Order: sequence, then structure tokens, then C-alpha cells
Amino acid sequence: MTRSIENFEPERLEQALAARGFSAVELAARIGTASTTISRWRNKAQFPSGDMLEKLAAELRVSPEWLTRPLYQGPARPYFRGSIAQMKADRALLGARLHWLDEVAQQLEQYVDYPIVNVPSISASRLNEITDADIEQAAEACRSLWGLKDGPVADVLLLLENAGVIVAREETGTPRIEGLSSWNRTGRPLVLLCADKGNAYRSRFDAAHELGHLVLHRNIEAPADAAAHKLMESQAHRFAGAFLLPSRGFSAEVASPVTLQGLLFLKKRWGVSVGAMIMRLVALGMIGDSDYLRLIKLRSAKWGNKQEPNDSDREPETPRLLRRTVDLLEQEGVVTADALSSLFGLSPRDVESLLGLPFGFLSLPKADVLELVLKRRDASLDVQAVASLEGRTGTVLSFEKPRGRP
Repeated sequence: MTRSIENFEPERLEQALAARGFSAVELAARIGTASTTISRWRNKAQFPSGDMLEKLAAELRVSPEWLTRPLYQGPARPYFRGSIAQMKADRALLGARLHWLDEVAQQLEQYVDYPIVNVPSISASRLNEITDADIEQAAEACRSLWGLKDGPVADVLLLLENAGVIVAREETGTPRIEGLSSWNRTGRPLVLLCADKGNAYRSRFDAAHELGHLVLHRNIEAPADAAAHKLMESQAHRFAGAFLLPSRGFSAEVASPVTLQGLLFLKKRWGVSVGAMIMRLVALGMIGDSDYLRLIKLRSAKWGNKQEPNDSDREPETPRLLRRTVDLLEQEGVVTADALSSLFGLSPRDVESLLGLPFGFLSLPKADVLELVLKRRDASLDVQAVASLEGRTGTVLSFEKPRGRP
């Protein structure tokens, strides 16, 4: 009989159960034990043996060592893009993955300096303090801070990452929740977008919506009641419209009378769905209730409520920052890509998904397998070497040294 693993961390087990969507009963059946045993592990009344730790790790697709790591303080309770009535398990799953994204990003930040956080925020501490005018001004201030004029945003995710936001976009199996965001304990913002629907126009709006939460609600805790959640969502929604469709630039291009065909023409230029443009026209006071109802009913009759023409003519934007961090560290000999799974304690597929690596990059066999070596950081990494990656991964993000750091 093997000895008990007394440095086992029940919080890691809780997190992995949420991330995999397993119940304690299901996990117990998978590893051949009683659900009461799982309960005792969770409340520290008992510790698993070495053999059971191996079985736990295999079923949860983490390393045994990961289950013994102390659980660090994760990000604040996230803002969810969707109804608060969504299944509790879905929210728990996404919350766990956001926690993993934060932990992975912080581990990589030991070797490089990410862009300085440059996301504005307003001082409101209550939702009812935020007016429509405040939201419009906040969106304009954000565009101004990032050097945008009155035209379309070319790449929302690139803007977020250049402003120091950690972004991941992955298929989660929870299409009813389109994204979530939070601030971590070091003051860096996080955004996790759900890629299950694969619509580039909706994904851009989802990203701008999460930016709205980061800007408007930094000093407001994510609410637990449905009414407050609905108000918070409507505020982030309005911010997304104002950020992607600025009043001066967008309104100047809308022909009168407003038609679906005219908005469809603008869809490709602005990268925003016709439905979102209709809502923006209402917010700007450019159409009244009768025109709104006419356009919405006609849109539903012609296209339905879930898709529009030309939805597939644009590829979804993809995060770059973490993937290029890995490229840089591999080039500098700090870590080989194949060692990442061991470093993070997560499955190769999880690492691919969180870091934006191609499917199979780590999880499928390679013809030539090199010895995996993780080198300790002995000196500051010359982050300007990232420029030499140009051509391998596209436009390179600059990694600036944050002020006040050695």
C-alpha cells in the first residue's frame, strides 16, 4: 500500500472538476473509488495515495505534481457575457479556465515583460452611477488613448493585447456564454472568449463587450442578482457599440432612410453585424421605435435571428501575445515548446488552447522528438529579440518593460 500524499491540494481538485465538468460521483466512477472518498479528499479529512493521485491526474488530464501545487490567489470574480441564469456548471467551467489562463500567463511573465497595461477605467463604484453619457465618453476616451480616429477598428484583439490585456479564444463547449473577463491580483486584465460559434463579427463584438466591463466596472464587483447583472450587461453592450461604431465616423456613413441593404454594405467595412448596427442607431437616436421595429422584423423575416449574409467572409481574430511569448522563449533557449505541458502541469491540448497554438502542435506525435529542457532564468531576457520572429508568426507585438520593474 502506497503512502498518502499529504501535500495534496483539494482546491486544485475542485478547480479541475469544474474545468472538466465532472461531478464527484462521475470522477469516483472513473477512478474506481467511492464518491465519499472524493468528499473526504475535498475537505482534507483524507489524502489520496500515490496510486490514486496518478489515477486522479490521468482522468482530470493534469500532472500528478499539479495536484500538489498550492493554489495561488486567482483573478476577481469574472464578468460573464450572457445571462446570469446560465447553468452554474458552465460558469464554473469558464471561471476555472480563466484562472488557468491567468496562472499560465503569470508563469510566462517570469521570463518576459508583457506590454504595459494601458486600459482606462472610470471611478464609478455603483452600476446606477454610470449614465449613457458616461459610457459614450469612456468609449471615446479609450479610442483616443489607443490612437484611434473615427474609423473602423482593424483588429480588436490586437488592440487589447497591445494594451496589456491577456486574451485567449477557445472552444469551451459552452456556446450560451460568449466570454468573460476580470482583473488579476497584479492589476492585469484578462479576457477569455468562447469560439464555439465561430462568427468573426460576433466575436469582435464580444471582445469589445468584455473591454466595456474592464473599463466601466473595474471598481464594481460582478453581481449575483439577475437585475444588476442585466444592467451591467447592457452597459457593456452599449460600450461595445460606441467603441466599434463611434458616433461621428459611423453616423456620417449611414444613408437615410436606413435599409438592411445599406447596413449590409457597411457590415464588412466596420466589422460589426447588421443587428448590432441597428442597436447602435437606436442608441444614437438616428432611428425611432417604428424604424427599429421595421428593421428588426425585416431582418428576422429575411435572415432569421442567428445568422446574417456574409457572416463567413471574415476570419475570426486570434490572440497573438502568449503564442509569440512561447516563440520568443523557445528561440532564446529558455524553454522548449514541448516542455510547456510539464511546466504548467496541464494537458498538451489545454496548453495549445490557452496559448493559441495550432491544434496538434503539442498533443500529436512529431517525427522527431527532442529532449525537453527547461532552463532557469539567469539574467534579463533581451525582449527586443522578438523582432527576429517576424515572418514566422506575422506582425510582432512589442514587449515593453513595465515601469518600476528591475
